[in-house]
Amino acid sequence: MADVHPEHAQLQADRIYLGWQYILLHPDPGPPPKRPSPGEGEAASAAVDQELLRRERFQQDLLNRPVRVFRVFMVILTVLILGLAVAGYLQWSFALLGLVAAGGVAIICSYALVQGDRAVRYRVSEQQARDDRQRRERDKELFRAQEEHAQRYREWQEVKERHDRQLTWYAVAVPDEIDRIDVAGGTLPGWSALITLLGATRLYSGGHLTVLDLSEGAIAKDLIELARRGGDDPLVWVLPTDLPRLDLGATLKPEAFADVLAHVVSVSEEHRTTRDLSFDNAILERVLEVLGENATINQVTAALRALAQVGDPRDDLRFGLITASQLERIGTLFGRGVSDRVVIERAWALESQLRKLETLGTEAVRLPPARLRVVSMDRQAGVFGNRVLGTYVATALTHILRQSPAADRPWYHTIIVAGADKLRGDVLDRLMDACETSRTGLVLTYRSLTPTVRERLGRGHAAVAFMRLGNAEDARVASEHVGTEHRLELAQLTETISDSIPGLDGGYTSTISQVEDATEERDDNRTDLAEDLVESTEWGRTADKISEKERVLQRSREFLVEPHQLQQLPTTSVIVTDATAQGRRVRLADANPAILTFPKTTLGELDDVREAVLAIDGKGGDGDGEPPPNLGPPPPRLDWRKDRQ
Repeated sequence: MADVHPEHAQLQADRIYLGWQYILLHPDPGPPPKRPSPGEGEAASAAVDQELLRRERFQQDLLNRPVRVFRVFMVILTVLILGLAVAGYLQWSFALLGLVAAGGVAIICSYALVQGDRAVRYRVSEQQARDDRQRRERDKELFRAQEEHAQRYREWQEVKERHDRQLTWYAVAVPDEIDRIDVAGGTLPGWSALITLLGATRLYSGGHLTVLDLSEGAIAKDLIELARRGGDDPLVWVLPTDLPRLDLGATLKPEAFADVLAHVVSVSEEHRTTRDLSFDNAILERVLEVLGENATINQVTAALRALAQVGDPRDDLRFGLITASQLERIGTLFGRGVSDRVVIERAWALESQLRKLETLGTEAVRLPPARLRVVSMDRQAGVFGNRVLGTYVATALTHILRQSPAADRPWYHTIIVAGADKLRGDVLDRLMDACETSRTGLVLTYRSLTPTVRERLGRGHAAVAFMRLGNAEDARVASEHVGTEHRLELAQLTETISDSIPGLDGGYTSTISQVEDATEERDDNRTDLAEDLVESTEWGRTADKISEKERVLQRSREFLVEPHQLQQLPTTSVIVTDATAQGRRVRLADANPAILTFPKTTLGELDDVREAVLAIDGKGGDGDGEPPPNLGPPPPRLDWRKDRQ
């Protein structure tokens, strides 16, 4: 078969890897054919000969028993007559007559017995001759059977060798022609596996990666360690602690900055309309116009306090947040009357929300370049504050992407938003459009399928991946999206390892506070991805244990895409759906990064490997290019889980 093992199948920059698919192209041929044993036939033939001789002799003895008894009687009579004649009790004339008569009868009986023995020997010899002829025929048949067995064994050996050498895990990837990947459902360990695999393959193929972790579960922790092992120094912000050193959005123009802040304020008001956003945006634009370019958040909040007439503006004047002229201009921005009350209320609301961002960029330093950047939320911070911070980062990224030129190749820069269902729908829409325009890859993971998520799931040119969906309604929506007619094959290893996966512990460690204001040289020589996975990730450290189970657990089972099956998916299982020229395809993958270290794992996709195998094997094995015959439907697969019931 084709040589497509990992050491010969390299990462492709135009493929987005989401896991591995377990498939056996060559089924197990079973035990070898049994060799014909000549010893059993010879032993059986010898036993038949001995039994025949014994049976013939026994039958002849039964028939000759009266003759033998009569002969013995005649011999005794002859001896008695001879004795009487010698003793003188009987005349010799009568004695001779008696001897002739008794001896003749004894001789006749002896002759009959001899003839019977001769007949027995003849019948036995005839039977032995027939047995010899049959034995020679059996020997010929045994020789032919051994030749056929040798041929069948050689064929079995070839099939067995092909089965033992075949690949079992094939890469599941989507082309970089798609704009986005939507991941619906899943658990934190499952997200960790998927993001570690997806991020590692992007980094090791020369790309850049930004992770916005809104899950508060430290799902990119293994990816950070893997990037360090690969020669990078990732930048990790843990908000709100690192908010002073976060300079994201500092270079935005006042109009864009006002738009970002307006969306940040709207995070707490789910039913706000475009008109409300426009009104907030207008207030912020006028405030920023007064403050001038490079205004900070604390300056904006000071101006909003002055506009809303909250507190004493002399405090802000004393701290230098605003000047007297700016304070005078802010007081005359809007007219008096009924509209003034509306402006005051909105300015007050804006100030109360933006206060959570007051320290943004106050201690910004020049950071060294990094190909992996992670912005996370501290799980010990407030839920609402984290939503505000997450919305700010997502909206600021959107504006930066809108101002950036399109990349030379798609997915060179990839953005992963974990827990995207915590963002408003319009924030997601703008981020999607900006990534599509700039050719930036976008991965969105949703914990639940809310109405906002359902409207956007798979919209546009996007691939959709479904992981475990605990909610029954979410599982129903996912099964309808995929189609319940699809039959997928699940490896026993995936289920077994899923049950032993521990939960995520600990959190991120900020690297921003340890970064010096300098630019360091980076070593661009990439190391081996499989080796780095083993040494730097929790998934890789369990690779030896997993591979040992993989050698034992080689069974699989099939299931239909039904709601109750989606609720029972293993932690690392991913159902990937994407559109191709041949139609929409549905595949089941295991996102466990440790599978990459298995000796029978390839970075080639199943269709490509199958075509290579058919080309090597003569397109079906018949040598003339014809497809193999249709052997009918396969037998039903066993479900090993029934043994545990």
